[in-house]
Amino acid sequence: MTPQPPVSVLITAYREAATVGQAIDAFLAQLPEGGEILVICPDPETTAVVDDYAKRYPAVRHIADPQQGKPVALNRGLHAAQGDLLVMSDGDVTVADDALALLLAPFDDPAVGATTGRPVSRNARETLFGYWSHLLTDSAHVVRLGRDRQGEFLLCSGYLFAARRALAEPVPADALAEDAVLSHRIAERGYRTRYTPEAHVFVKYPTTYRDWLRQKVRSAGGYAQDYVRQSPVQMRSARLEIVTGTRLALRYPRSVREFAWTLLLFAARLHLWLLVYVNVRVLRRPLTALWQRVESTK
Repeated sequence: MTPQPPVSVLITAYREAATVGQAIDAFLAQLPEGGEILVICPDPETTAVVDDYAKRYPAVRHIADPQQGKPVALNRGLHAAQGDLLVMSDGDVTVADDALALLLAPFDDPAVGATTGRPVSRNARETLFGYWSHLLTDSAHVVRLGRDRQGEFLLCSGYLFAARRALAEPVPADALAEDAVLSHRIAERGYRTRYTPEAHVFVKYPTTYRDWLRQKVRSAGGYAQDYVRQSPVQMRSARLEIVTGTRLALRYPRSVREFAWTLLLFAARLHLWLLVYVNVRVLRRPLTALWQRVESTK
């Protein structure tokens, strides 16, 4: 067992004063010796919370965010990070008690360039949007598990993933899915991404259709940008979703009601991919237009 390299945890946050403390606490409790937590945020309310933590915990630092989008914020964190391994997460999610060690364990293998945790929905399955969140996260888990076992390309989840600092290059300022860009770049350099399914990150998903579309258009839209779409390795697209996702989705319902909700999700995903095609491929709308805040996830 090789000694654990220094670790930098990067948390990007915007107007998340109510949740960023929980995100920091979860990492502080399991941060290895010599590790650091960098919180990149622009707004005064969130910054005040982070500054309070920085006064009490030397491992915590605030990194100024010029509020030019998440890619620019993440790049500020990448530039400031000192660790050989970088862990990336958000200010409105919390990781499980043992998630960090599980996420970092595969880096003992020099062929591993990145690892990704497992998002777990905090929403109630008994509601329409809660059911959708469980179906999508559980289906993604099955797909990642299978691809990991086969040694195939894996996309990292932006809610919780890690990468070697030497491989985490700055992402384009207009990237809609910075996690996808980093995932593809690392794979294109010949490194493997491992899935750590026991490294849970707990996520609150949208509870309205408007918020659901806002969140999904910007994340799925990242896969329609040239940075990802033209990559020789692929895992996610409208075509791949139809091929692999339909079977998983139809097996997921436990009741007639859930089956009806699944059919509604098919229609919603069609709506989503049409919006992605029009906004990203045809109109080429900028990040500032597509990255709209989703309130119901806070």
